[in-house]
Amino acid sequence: MRYRFVVDIGIDPTTGKRKQLTRTFGTLKEAKAEYARITNRHQEGTLAPPRRVDALALKHGRVRGGEAGTPLGVTSVDMSLARLKDALNRAVTRRLVPINVAQHVTIPRRARKEERKNKQEVKPWSVLEVRTFVRGVSEERLYAPLLLSLMGLRPAEVCGLRWEDVDLDNATITIANTRTMMGNRYVVEKDTKSVAGERDLPLPAPVLAALKSFKALQAKEKLALGEAYAESGYVLVHETGAAFTIKQLRRRAYRLMEILGLRRVRLYDARSSCFTFLANNGVPDHILARWAGHTNVKTTKKWYVKPDVEDLREAATTWDGLHAAATEGQA
Repeated sequence: MRYRFVVDIGIDPTTGKRKQLTRTFGTLKEAKAEYARITNRHQEGTLAPPRRVDALALKHGRVRGGEAGTPLGVTSVDMSLARLKDALNRAVTRRLVPINVAQHVTIPRRARKEERKNKQEVKPWSVLEVRTFVRGVSEERLYAPLLLSLMGLRPAEVCGLRWEDVDLDNATITIANTRTMMGNRYVVEKDTKSVAGERDLPLPAPVLAALKSFKALQAKEKLALGEAYAESGYVLVHETGAAFTIKQLRRRAYRLMEILGLRRVRLYDARSSCFTFLANNGVPDHILARWAGHTNVKTTKKWYVKPDVEDLREAATTWDGLHAAATEGQA
């Protein structure tokens, strides 16, 4: 037997019609408890019924000059909503607000289906494509910064890396600064995306060697230009010493992809290639999350570990053993 109740929770200011909330439970006790909670919250004015994200965020989420702009993707809205819920949960814990009004806010299922239908997901590079790119750019001036992208750094972290954050003697780097752009026009320098994003990483041998060569090259460029050289302190700089913007880094990477005949993927997607490879090769989850700069390993595995069909072949080989055992039993 199921127990259901319908309760009025006010008037919809848009339509002028009354709003109702329907709840169904497996026991009468649960139904009574929820009914009491809802009616009490409604009387106190603290009731936050389940809602869906307003279509404005999905259709005109980016505000430009005070006016609605281009839409935000479901993933962007989902991640923003998660941060909002977390912030409000903390506020509830500290008794700054009585309830988390975003707790039951969801993205309409229809919007998710529509995005999956219309959006063609670009797969990150396979191991073969990564190796082709590495070989192809080995003589490129920006070889070292490109390797940093391939070892899982965000483009903004590569652009924000300073030589003072690089310890060539101990083969480590400290990720503590980012340089990105606002509207592809203004450079914005700030701390890492989160506290977990500020991290120390060991340098793989090829990346260490590339950084040493890049630093030596910059010393020669500085000597050649003399006082005209801009002492910016960043790792990723032009021949003049001026820092690269994230837009310039992307353009250079895309141009190299075109020259090498590789699929064009976002430089950010190199993170997925890196973490998928590490995960497939047995790197523990907590190490993977730390390397990525994530607090929660679920974030790393949900958004950045994307095995392709070649990665799954080992599972197919393992299944062969099951098939062989079955056929042997029939013999």
